Amino acid sequence: MSISKRISELGLELPAVKAPAANYSNAVRVGNLVYCSGTVPVTPDGEIPKGKVGRDLTTEQGAAHARFVALHLLAILKEEIGNLDRAKRVIKILGMVNATTDFTEHSKVINGCSDLFEAVFGVKHARSAVGMGSLPFGISVEIEAIFEVE
Repeated sequence: MSISKRISELGLELPAVKAPAANYSNAVRVGNLVYCSGTVPVTPDGEIPKGKVGRDLTTEQGAAHARFVALHLLAILKEEIGNLDRAKRVIKILGMVNATTDFTEHSKVINGCSDLFEAVFGVKHARSAVGMGSLPFGISVEIEAIFEVE
């Protein structure tokens, strides 16, 4: 299946990729694996959502932000490998949720990313979903990913 075609069929648009906020690379390729750095959500209008899930944001809003991260990760992957049709699958993601100490639905937030990746690639991946006391710049969600490519 063509990943590019599947993205189009799903009506998805990839955001522009910005330079990293600090001294690191958005992605590093080692053999047939691409390691994507922790990535922020970017809305279609270019905004980076902020807030703490469980206080400022609902679980559903956090999941929507995680979906934005998934699109941003796909855009980074495309920039790294040139053509998303060379991507075979998502191997693993690490999802970090900026959440209150009593929040317990981290996995539901990160499902926003996992569900989109499963829709695009057609297979499940390994993952971790954890809560954080804070994230850089007050962002709501940060996710890193490892992809297998040709």
